[in-house]
Amino acid sequence: MEIITRFFKTIPKSYFLFGPRGTGKSTLIKELYPGAVTLDLLLPDVYRELSAFPERLGEIVKAYSPGQVFIIDEVQKAPGLLSVVHHLIEMKHEWQFILTGSSARKLKKEGVDLLGGRAQLKHLHPFMAAEIKGYFNLENNIKLGMLPLILGSNDPAQDLKTYIALYMQQEVQMEGIVRNIESFGRFLEAMSFSQASVINCANIARDCYVSNKTVENYIQILEDLLLSFKIPIFTKRAKRTLTSHPKFYYFDVGVFQSLRPRGPLEDTAAINGLALETLVAQHLRAYLDYSSQKGNLYFWRTRTGVEVDFIIYGEIGFYAIEVKNSTLIKSQDLQGLQLFKQDYPECQCIFLSHASPRMKKADIMCLPITEFLLSLIPGEALCPN
Repeated sequence: MEIITRFFKTIPKSYFLFGPRGTGKSTLIKELYPGAVTLDLLLPDVYRELSAFPERLGEIVKAYSPGQVFIIDEVQKAPGLLSVVHHLIEMKHEWQFILTGSSARKLKKEGVDLLGGRAQLKHLHPFMAAEIKGYFNLENNIKLGMLPLILGSNDPAQDLKTYIALYMQQEVQMEGIVRNIESFGRFLEAMSFSQASVINCANIARDCYVSNKTVENYIQILEDLLLSFKIPIFTKRAKRTLTSHPKFYYFDVGVFQSLRPRGPLEDTAAINGLALETLVAQHLRAYLDYSSQKGNLYFWRTRTGVEVDFIIYGEIGFYAIEVKNSTLIKSQDLQGLQLFKQDYPECQCIFLSHASPRMKKADIMCLPITEFLLSLIPGEALCPN
């Protein structure tokens, strides 16, 4: 695949750049900062020296002129470096530090907070459809996902199968995050049945032969490793009784597909529907993170089960989005959006499906999913006319 221009925007000050393995953090940062000094903590000798003697970082940095950029790759492996970075930033010599990481677990207490707002927190996501343009194929990307590591592979299907195994070996097992790696492996598969759904810890615990508390801890580990995210319920100015629990998603549709078991008894259509919703969810997260205007992602569900898949709310706008894995637009498919519109007439409603061409039903814009995803460009309107 040719070089892809990412929507991620740099800033002229120090920042953390977090993203799951395979999103292309190291490649992107080295392209953006060709003159930077790179310290890669995945290299054993670099890791040994800087983890044992964090003060060596100061000695290295002070050998360069003001304005020099330093990249510290996989900074979570040596959290002690952050106190040194903090001190160097305080010296006001205008050195810039780009601190990349694929896990926030070790940095939660002693990392990000330690810099006291001196460095912004930014994220790199899997590819967006509009980044890869003509390479985007809905059918293929629903199966393989949008990770640069996978899409740039000579054998993407096989590499996707080994992606989670690599994560478990390099992050979970080597760092001693969990005691029982086998039960965590069962948990990863069990969580695929909670994709785009509210989590039932009791059911998951039963399937994995662990306690509810262990399941809660495992879910937190997934979030810390950036392998999953939750979407909260939209409750602003609520006029109805709503559910209170968030929905769970693996961060990339290909990762979800690789973990979800398949067999004669599985509902393939239902799985494909969840995969399609996941693809839209990860695009909306990236769109919001890369946009200059602030906005948050929610979902909406009444206690009676009426749901809207996604709500975007903030200075970026107010949108309600429903996703259906269908080629026909049925009146019942629009009921959730219509009910939400009754409560929030200010919102713009969007219905996504395989139906083509685009059309408008009442106040609801109905768009083909591929058209919507390819038009999703940070800084531009969510639903261009």
